[in-house]
Amino acid sequence: MKIRCIAVDDEPLALVKMRNYIERIPYLEMVADFDNAIDTINFLRKDSVDLIFLDIQMEELTGIQLLEVLKDRPMVIMTTAYDEYALKGYEMDVLDYLLKPIDFSRFQLACERAKQQYQLRQKHGETTKIITHEEQIHTDFIMVRSEYKMVKVRLDEIYYIAGMKDYSRLYCAERRIMTMQTIGKMEEALPHPRFFRIHKSYIIALDKLEAFGKNHVQIMGEEIPIGSMYKNAFLEYLEGFNQV
Repeated sequence: MKIRCIAVDDEPLALVKMRNYIERIPYLEMVADFDNAIDTINFLRKDSVDLIFLDIQMEELTGIQLLEVLKDRPMVIMTTAYDEYALKGYEMDVLDYLLKPIDFSRFQLACERAKQQYQLRQKHGETTKIITHEEQIHTDFIMVRSEYKMVKVRLDEIYYIAGMKDYSRLYCAERRIMTMQTIGKMEEALPHPRFFRIHKSYIIALDKLEAFGKNHVQIMGEEIPIGSMYKNAFLEYLEGFNQV
């Protein structure tokens, strides 16, 4: 039995300590760790876990706000240096609440509670998936950092994305959004092949494609280059569609 888990904390040393603790528990499997809520949300849109070790006080989006975004969330163990958040955490039905600095024996106790809850869920056949396919149809969006706040962007409004070193610009039907996320992070967050990376600096929405040639595509009347590194995969995928 392995309980898939992630850790979320904006303090690097806290993440290192949490990873060390998790690796000492034989029935826990550390899938990933994150230093912010946005990357966590985007990860959970595409993957499922059984347990989240979640810090409460984080910049831009708190642990509480992250939980409010998730549907059918997995088990949650909160971690924080401030005990005043305990009541709010329990109101959100979290499994346990660990006060920093976290003692390993106390951590073990919380993990045992998670193990018991996991076995109970498995016995009753409860799913641990964050969002089902049917739910994704109605919650088809990503959260991006823009101008020091979180912006919700529906996938169906995105035409293409241009990467600019440490930033990306989303080109939507009625707005442009500059986000403090790299093109690589955007590629990880967006569902493939609905969104296809065709160049080191460009990701396009296939359903917004107007025309294409061997070296470029056209979207919103703009010509976007196809990079040599991405050309074969992209053109081979398009060959699978009916052509007149």
